Amino acid sequence: MSSDEILIDARGHRCPVPTLRLRRALEAAGDGARVRLLADDPLARIDVPHLAAALGAEVLERGEAAGVFIFLIAKPPTEARPPSDP
Repeated sequence: MSSDEILIDARGHRCPVPTLRLRRALEAAGDGARVRLLADDPLARIDVPHLAAALGAEVLERGEAAGVFIFLIAKPPTEARPPSDP
């Protein structure tokens, strides 16, 4: 794990807690931040990619080790808004 990653350890928690914690971390993080989620709820395999897609975030890594699902999610940069007409 890189030192510039935010780690969310949601092991031992069931749906919807892992995705709620991931959402809160992404909302609080700066543009381009990376959040690593550890979860042992099998629904995380489905919920996390769906949440990432809904938020416009990118799943950079996903894996499983010893029953723990590991995701690395990148928060998208805020798109520049065009100037409003006077």
